[in-house]
Amino acid sequence: MTCAAIIVAAGSGSRARRTSDTVAKQYLEIGGKAVLLRTLEQFLANDQVERIQVVIGPEDDTLYSAAIAPALSGPLATHAQAKLLPPVYGGDTRQISVLNGLEAIKMEDPHYVLIHDAARPFITDTILARCLASLKEHKACLVATPVTDTIKKVNAEGAILETIDRSTLWSAQTPQAFDYPFILQAHEKAFSQKLHNFTDDASVAEWVGEPVHIVEGSPSNRKLTSQEDLTMAETMINPTAPHPLTDIRVGTGYDVHAFDEGEAVIIGGIAIPHSHKLKGHSDADVGLHAITDAILGAIADGDIGTHFPPSDPQWKGAASDLFLKDAMRRVTERGGKLSNIDMTIICEAPKIGPHRPAMRASIAQICQISIDRVSVKATTSERLGFTGRKEGIAALATATVRLPEQDD
Repeated sequence: MTCAAIIVAAGSGSRARRTSDTVAKQYLEIGGKAVLLRTLEQFLANDQVERIQVVIGPEDDTLYSAAIAPALSGPLATHAQAKLLPPVYGGDTRQISVLNGLEAIKMEDPHYVLIHDAARPFITDTILARCLASLKEHKACLVATPVTDTIKKVNAEGAILETIDRSTLWSAQTPQAFDYPFILQAHEKAFSQKLHNFTDDASVAEWVGEPVHIVEGSPSNRKLTSQEDLTMAETMINPTAPHPLTDIRVGTGYDVHAFDEGEAVIIGGIAIPHSHKLKGHSDADVGLHAITDAILGAIADGDIGTHFPPSDPQWKGAASDLFLKDAMRRVTERGGKLSNIDMTIICEAPKIGPHRPAMRASIAQICQISIDRVSVKATTSERLGFTGRKEGIAALATATVRLPEQDD
């Protein structure tokens, strides 16, 4: 057999874990597919790669099976069944994981081997062809790109010591391509001498004295190591997709209304029987007013008085859900989403507790969000101040809004 590929997928990838995820980066999805699957598809579709050995974490069997399932039933199913070998487990370091992969393909007896990071899904046929062409003349090849940034050497305090000449500097990528018998022997020698922490396979080749030759890669063949990299990858796959909602905004709102003669107060869109009503130009819903201001504050779009001035007679007696719906419209027009609402009602009376479930449901319905994203609390002011004297009701609200990340 001429060429095999080892895909190293045994790392934990903690830097790229999203807040709600507990899996390594190679099993996260970009564009609806696991990163690992996108990487494998490049090698499955390449006619020069005859066998593929994936090295996975000892606890990742289920994740691996789920990730590759589409390849076993989709357009590449025939290639997958012919090329994809059963996975093997990695070790405590990348070097040991690669050695396990190299030993697993001994029976395949390949002439060449390409060793590639699972978290580099944008490898191309052009780069693979360059690797195999270089291997006809060299035993060890490294895909890399020229360093284009100015490089500074600094001391422990962060002060610049010197500017490094970048004309001879290259940034290493994968695959790293080798004569198979050579790199297997080099890895076995390093392991036998208890050297387990080489960070890439080219370093192992250098350690045994073999010259490693550069094969030009591509800036797009980057390793996905952070959340920012995953975001970039989503954009590369689908340039027209909306920007991810990673701009987190928090706003606060505060409102007060005095009591007036009446039979009920309206709070959170719910009428609560009481000896008084709340006095205001609209329906005086102190809760919805505070929430509206919190949302407007989160998107830096004025306040309720800016958009619905009390001097305008058209808002006299208006239901306050109109104001809140308008604030939600402004969030939507910015491509954002409301994440949660936390509202506190401050009063001596009426009792808020019995009406909290109805308030939460009302606010959730107005904002078109799940009720578990709405919190309603109540407290007294220990008979201090105007609320303590039962002269009115105050409300404090906090809203979290997620907006698309924009370049400054």
